[in-house]
Amino acid sequence: MSDTSSTKDALYMGFDLSTQQLKGICVDSNLKLVYEAKVDFDADLKKYGIEKGVLTNPAEGEVFAPPAMWLEAVNLVLDRLQADGLDFSKVKGLSGAGMQHGTVFWSPDAENLLANLDPSKSLVEQLEAGGKGERRGAFAHPMSPNWQDASTQRQCDLFDDRLGDPMKLAEATGSKAHHRFSGPQILRYRTKYPSHYEQTARISLVSAFLASVFLGKIAPMDISDVTGMNLWDVGKGKFNDDLLELAAGGKEGVAELRKKLGHVPESGGDSFGSISKYFVQRYGFPADCMIIPFTGDNPSTILALPLRPSDAMVSLGTSTTFLMSTSTWRPDPAYHFMNHPTTAGLYMFMLCYKNGGLAREQIRDQVNNDKSNDWSKFNHTALSTPPVSQRTPSDPMRLGLYFPRPEIVPNLRSGQWRFQYRPTSGNLMEQPSEFTPDDCRNIVESQMLSLRLRSGSLVKPEKDPQTGRLLPAQPRRVYLVGGGSANPAIAKICGEVLGSVEGVFKLDIGGNACALGSAYKAVWACERKPGQTFEDLIGSRWDEEKFVKKVANGYKEGVFETYGEAVKGFDRMEKLVLDREAHFNGEGVKPVP
Repeated sequence: MSDTSSTKDALYMGFDLSTQQLKGICVDSNLKLVYEAKVDFDADLKKYGIEKGVLTNPAEGEVFAPPAMWLEAVNLVLDRLQADGLDFSKVKGLSGAGMQHGTVFWSPDAENLLANLDPSKSLVEQLEAGGKGERRGAFAHPMSPNWQDASTQRQCDLFDDRLGDPMKLAEATGSKAHHRFSGPQILRYRTKYPSHYEQTARISLVSAFLASVFLGKIAPMDISDVTGMNLWDVGKGKFNDDLLELAAGGKEGVAELRKKLGHVPESGGDSFGSISKYFVQRYGFPADCMIIPFTGDNPSTILALPLRPSDAMVSLGTSTTFLMSTSTWRPDPAYHFMNHPTTAGLYMFMLCYKNGGLAREQIRDQVNNDKSNDWSKFNHTALSTPPVSQRTPSDPMRLGLYFPRPEIVPNLRSGQWRFQYRPTSGNLMEQPSEFTPDDCRNIVESQMLSLRLRSGSLVKPEKDPQTGRLLPAQPRRVYLVGGGSANPAIAKICGEVLGSVEGVFKLDIGGNACALGSAYKAVWACERKPGQTFEDLIGSRWDEEKFVKKVANGYKEGVFETYGEAVKGFDRMEKLVLDREAHFNGEGVKPVP
């Protein structure tokens, strides 16, 4: 940790390796954003054959990406920051985030290759397999399963059953089994690619992969990100032996798998060590620049502001994610609980949906009848449509599910379903699944109703700041981050459905919440005083007028209660569709016994 008197000109970097981009940003000690750059995989690295950042194998439900592409993006984003004038010699520490639950498989050569990089050459030239002498490269397997992957239903069933049922798995690991989680993914990898598994020396999450590149050796996994694997026993603070045995194929494989996974430090703020000499020599980083634990994109996003109790954060990116910080350990198969990335004794409550931005964009393109990416017609139509399409109080509510990709919450195949719901009778009537303009509002409502349904037990009645009147249970504030946060129509509907007594706010940082949280983590780790928590340090330097902008009202009497009735119908609709689809053994859904 540095004395603040010596950090006047210090800079700190944060990285965000997401599905479609690598972002690199730089802040000063006062948390001011001073540099930013990004690499868009589709625009800059299309040669890898990706679309929206990934490759797919629909026949098996696989979605994956090549780590080689990410290596190329690291050089490219640093080159762009350098071209913009960033003096890397002032960077005292850096941290980062990786999309949660992707898994990278390192070869036995990886450690040696990382430690001996030639600064005159790019990372991908030296770490990817091939080249002179047909170098094996740093990877035992050339692809990393993406969080959208849906190929592991059989493995998920085994994980859910291993400790007794999904609830017991959630009580131990914070989550029931999910397709994208590394435990089920490792089990499938071991059985589908046994020779690759045998040649795998280490297994990293995407966050630890990126940290390893900057560190020059395989970095440990982060205490928060590791809880997104279905392997880590949160209460015991170690990998669960029964679950390791399942993933490893028997007791005899547990020790080897444990070695592949490596040690997980308890602290999220203690330095892993100094930056690799490759970056010192190629870009001019100081040799003592500290590498702070990289975490998952969702834990990093929650660090982008000092959340208070009852505050909620909604990330409107490719996925839709709902985040809250809580000291209450209340796991449930319907959502995720994770260790907080910086603060012992705190947990993260998280809901994560595959179908976020992709589903909204699909409806946008349908109302536009083109691929212009223009949101103006979508926004006008959404705001011209009354809540749940009730043009008179006696009209039925219009509800729907919109899943371009197989979903995890609920566990359903890709598809669209639309229903009319009458609250007075509880009657649900299925409607044609073809697009209508009302879908512009209904798609946003659908996503927010699902969030409200599943977070209801974590919010409490709040006082109206103007009148002091006690309002129904809802968040104190809702903060929007991610690409969709810039859309005023989406923000307005979010506030109407979720409520929020003080309103809906946007982190006014250009959609960089995840990278910003990483940079803030680096500031805290390098400049904190003994015993100073992340919330204390960041809160003391937080400038709300500069960092946060109110973009919509929250609680609206009558409308909020209408959506309360809609939540009941939404819950019934989900269960109806799940039950019906299970009978057909739909994609990603277990058949009814």
